[in-house]
Amino acid sequence: MSATTHAPAPEAAPTPQPATVAPAAPATPPAKAVPPAPTGTQRLTFAKAITLGLRRALADDDKVLLMGEDIGRLGGVFRVTDGLQAEFGDDRVVDTPLAESGIVGTAIGLAMRGYRPVCEIQFDGFIFPAYDQITTQLAKMHYRSRGRLTLPVVIRVPYGGGIGAVEHHSESPEVLFAHTPGLRIVTPSSPAEAYALIQQAVASPDPVLFFEPKGRYWEKGDVDLDTPALAPHGDQATGMDRARVVRTGSDLTLVAYGPTVATAVKAAEAAAAEGTSIEVVDLRTLSPLDTATVAESVRRTGRCVVVHEAPVTYGSGAEVAARITEECFFHLEAPVLRVGGFATPYPVAKIEHDYLPGLDRVLDAVDRALAF
Repeated sequence: MSATTHAPAPEAAPTPQPATVAPAAPATPPAKAVPPAPTGTQRLTFAKAITLGLRRALADDDKVLLMGEDIGRLGGVFRVTDGLQAEFGDDRVVDTPLAESGIVGTAIGLAMRGYRPVCEIQFDGFIFPAYDQITTQLAKMHYRSRGRLTLPVVIRVPYGGGIGAVEHHSESPEVLFAHTPGLRIVTPSSPAEAYALIQQAVASPDPVLFFEPKGRYWEKGDVDLDTPALAPHGDQATGMDRARVVRTGSDLTLVAYGPTVATAVKAAEAAAAEGTSIEVVDLRTLSPLDTATVAESVRRTGRCVVVHEAPVTYGSGAEVAARITEECFFHLEAPVLRVGGFATPYPVAKIEHDYLPGLDRVLDAVDRALAF
C-alpha cells in the first residue's frame, strides 16, 4: 500500500470584521493659569507679607514645599498660607496629621532627598513634641556627617503674646533653640522684614527656626515686592545674619527683636519728647547673634537696654548683655539692663498685658540707665 500525500486545504479567507472606532482620548484640561506675582510697593499686614514671601519661594524653586496642620484648605490658623494650596497643589502645600514630631521628622527626610520643606507649628507651645527631632537630629546632622549633608528646613513658629489666647498658645521658647548649635534663629519685626527674611530663610542651606510674632500679624506696613530678598549671608544691608538700626540716637541703645521692636520704637519716640535720644537696634537673628552692630551703637551711646517678651531669667537678653559688657566695657556709662517677662508661666489672658514688657517698663529701664 503506497502512502499518499495530501495537500493542505487552502485557508479560508478571514471573515471581514466591522470597522471599530477607537474611543476618543479624554481632553486634557487646560493648565490652571497661575496669577502673576504682585509687584510694586504695597501696604500689607504682617501675615500677608509672609504669605507673599512663601508664594515667591514656591514659585522660584519647585523643591520648596509647605507642611503643617490645616495649612492647605484652611490656610492655617492665622491664614498665613491662605490660597497657596489652591495655587500650587496639595503635593506642595501639604496638610499633615496632628503630630509635630512627625512633621519635623518627615521634613528632615525630605531635606536629605534634596527638598526644601517649610514646616508650620500652629502655636509656639506645640513645638515641644518636636523638640527632640529639632535639637538632636535637625541641628546636628550637618556636623555629624562632616558637612556631607545639608538640611535646608524652615520651621515657622507663631510666638509671643498679646492675642488673649489660652494656655500653651503664648510662649516665647526662642532661647531654648538659640542655645542649640546648628540652628539659625530668625524673627522679623515688620511686614517688610517678614517678606524678605522668610525668603532668605527658605534659601538658607541651614535649618532655620523662623519665629513670627503673632501679636503683630494684623499690623500693616509698606513692602517693596520688587526688591530681591535673597541677599548673600552676611550682607550688611539685607542679610538675615545682621542686626538693623531702626532709629538712630545718641544717648542710649535700645535692643529688641520680634514683637518688642515696635515697643522700643514707641519708647524712643516718647523719650525724644523729653529730650532723650535713643537708638533702636533690631537684632533680627538671635543665632548667630550680630554683636558687632550692637557694639558699634553702644560705643557711641554708652548705655544699653535689652527688651524681649520671654522671661528675663536666662533669657536672650542675658547673652546680649554679657557680650556687650565684654566688647564695650570701657565705653559703658551704666550696666546693661534687661526688660522682659517675669519668671512665671505665661499668665491667663486677662492679665497678660501686666506680664508683657510695655512702654512704661521700658521707659523705667531707660531712666535707670540714664541715672548712672
